[in-house]
Amino acid sequence: MEKAKVYFTKVITPDAMIGAYEAMEVKLPGKVAVKLHSGEVGNQNFLRPDFMKPMIDHVKGTIVECNTAYEGRRNTTKEHWETMKLHGWTEIAEVDILDEEGEMELSVPEGQVIQRNFVGSHMEKYDSMLVLSHFKGHPMGGFGGALKNISIGLASSHGKAYIHGAGKVEEIWTSDHDSFLESMADASKSIVEYYRGRIVFINVMKNMSVDCDCCAVAEDPAMADIGILASTDPVALDQACLDLVYASEDPGRDHLLERIESRNGVHTIEAAAGIGVGSRAYELVELS
Repeated sequence: MEKAKVYFTKVITPDAMIGAYEAMEVKLPGKVAVKLHSGEVGNQNFLRPDFMKPMIDHVKGTIVECNTAYEGRRNTTKEHWETMKLHGWTEIAEVDILDEEGEMELSVPEGQVIQRNFVGSHMEKYDSMLVLSHFKGHPMGGFGGALKNISIGLASSHGKAYIHGAGKVEEIWTSDHDSFLESMADASKSIVEYYRGRIVFINVMKNMSVDCDCCAVAEDPAMADIGILASTDPVALDQACLDLVYASEDPGRDHLLERIESRNGVHTIEAAAGIGVGSRAYELVELS
């Protein structure tokens, strides 16, 4: 079986992101959803609209997000729209909060923990998807990359609680930890199946705090930026990002790795590979 190709550039610019996208030689058809992280109000590390705009324009995409399942300024549609405006997203592209009018259910027959995934109902309006992920740490998942962005990120507010609770909404913060990670993998499977070859992934390894962009109060990054990676395989992509962190000689590397390892972050990748979301084996292609 041919290894997945992961394209990598150390240059972190909008043009370099477009170059990584073009290297995949994939044309996203029809109406394109661009999934990114809107950033919690107060967070200093999320990737800003001026950085993302050229890539979004390149695919003529619509920015999509879903409401959160926890306290903050994105947990209701009204608050989320205000945050989108505050952070400047509405100034650079069309924006769609996918669960503004409810949710739809996707089946995950291969799911290890959950066999259903609840996503924003507006997702059915899109023919293809570009997933722009900010690779960084995460308080619960250990790290956030492509797999988290299409699982928790595309889930409705209720769907987020369902994944976190490993199928039991009432256990959103108390479920078995590995079961939560496996639930993220299960949810990611439903998204990859839904778009079937009409979805591509870009991870930006910049501003890599141990905390997610969902944190209003987040640590400043301790390690240096690494680059931009792109692939049609989200498992290979996240694995490549992890490998680059391990290979880094930056003195801040161990701080990020402590967060990833203490939360068993690699298990999301293991679980996703186990149900065929993608492959952990890849060929890293460095772009000039």
